[in-house]
Amino acid sequence: MAEHFISQEQAEGDLLSAAAFLAENIQSSDGRAEAMKAIIPLYLDKGNFDLAAELANEIAEPFSRDQLLIAVATKCAETDDDEYALQLTEAIEDQAVQAQAFEQIASVKAGKGQLDKAREIAGLMVHPDFVIGSIAVSQAATDDAASLATLETISFPTARVGALQQIATVKIESDNTAKAADMLDLAVASANEIDQDEEKIRVLCDIGNLFIEAKRSDKAIETFDAARGFTEALDNTHRDFFLINCALGFLYAGSTELADRTLDLVTDKTQMASALLGFARDYWKKDQKEDALEALEEAHEIIASQREFETRDSRARNTMISSIAVQFAGFGKAERGIEIARDNQDPDEQMSALTQIAQILTIQNDDTLAASTLELIPEEANRVFALISVVDAKEKRGDKDAAVTDLEAAAALAQTVPQLSSRSSALNEIATRFSAHGNSERVRELAIESLDVIGGIRDESSLAVALAGLSEVYDEVGFEIGDAERDRVRTLLFRVQ
Repeated sequence: MAEHFISQEQAEGDLLSAAAFLAENIQSSDGRAEAMKAIIPLYLDKGNFDLAAELANEIAEPFSRDQLLIAVATKCAETDDDEYALQLTEAIEDQAVQAQAFEQIASVKAGKGQLDKAREIAGLMVHPDFVIGSIAVSQAATDDAASLATLETISFPTARVGALQQIATVKIESDNTAKAADMLDLAVASANEIDQDEEKIRVLCDIGNLFIEAKRSDKAIETFDAARGFTEALDNTHRDFFLINCALGFLYAGSTELADRTLDLVTDKTQMASALLGFARDYWKKDQKEDALEALEEAHEIIASQREFETRDSRARNTMISSIAVQFAGFGKAERGIEIARDNQDPDEQMSALTQIAQILTIQNDDTLAASTLELIPEEANRVFALISVVDAKEKRGDKDAAVTDLEAAAALAQTVPQLSSRSSALNEIATRFSAHGNSERVRELAIESLDVIGGIRDESSLAVALAGLSEVYDEVGFEIGDAERDRVRTLLFRVQ
């Protein structure tokens, strides 16, 4: 057996170590990578960067290995272990991925105000424009003139625009809307230098939305008008998506006329429904409730009328149906929302919509209809997680007794979940919520039950991932593993001997 970083003795005394031990012994490169993607971030949370890096280096699959090394390097930069961060970055063989790592750690340094270090790292890069942008954003907190001077050194317009948007956002948050508008004017000028049409339109729409936040609706309308002009010249599937972004931008900026005229240009029914959903939400916000419901019904009628040959993206269509169903519930029309959700052809979207509707009904204090909505979810695993989300909604409204009752119901329902990984995950979620109620005895019972379930998982990768998930519960509630858990862990470890 090859040398590994986790000993069996360590594995017997700690759940995360046990998960890592099992992962190190997985022969499949893809299986090991999947397990390590769950395990290494937990070591990073504990501050054990050396072990995280060593485990990442063990991964044979190059993409996963490099992405995890970036995660370790970034954490090192956050804790000012810059030498190790750079060492890890230099170990990345793919030049594009290495550039991504340099950019991330330099941006961390800039965000911490360590501008000299950020510049030093930028000097190692072929294309440092995004890092220079991060430096300009940091400078803007105290010295606008220095920030603007730095921005002028950026040759790549997308990087310059991104920095200007970040600076404007900070100015808006500090209520300096006049300065924010000045930054956004510069952003528009830089956006017009972008060669790629779709990228230019996307950026202009983002800037338009920031103008709205800066209380400059006139500038927002002007920017969305420019974006619409570029969009009308497009001849691809992105055209309608950008048109609805412009239409909603006009609406939020206060020009219903321009919004309607732009909407008239949209031909794709999914995108049209998306726009009308946005209109409905805006009407509701303005207390125009009849208009809101009318727009929402129109959105549903349009997408329901979409025939198969008209559908460019069936996943997007089903997601939109789900959103419309949930919005009906939010507008106090839960029965209509449930009806629409149940007609969704995508089981995952149907489940998602019904779960969200149940949460909304719980917040609205309609527990009876919420409970019957949960019963419409066919898969046991989906239903138990939906019930847990309802528990959270009851906690939020302050009904702790009802939340505890539902937690026990969720624990019972979890017993029926056939997928062992899902059952363990559900038990973990339930255990952490019992911990919030101070019921340590129940937490321990559920945790051991979860460990027993994990013992039945045959797939090596899924087993290690599930064990790592349980370790998070023990860390969160402050448990040490006892004799009962240790015996069960030893049984798991025997599998690799």
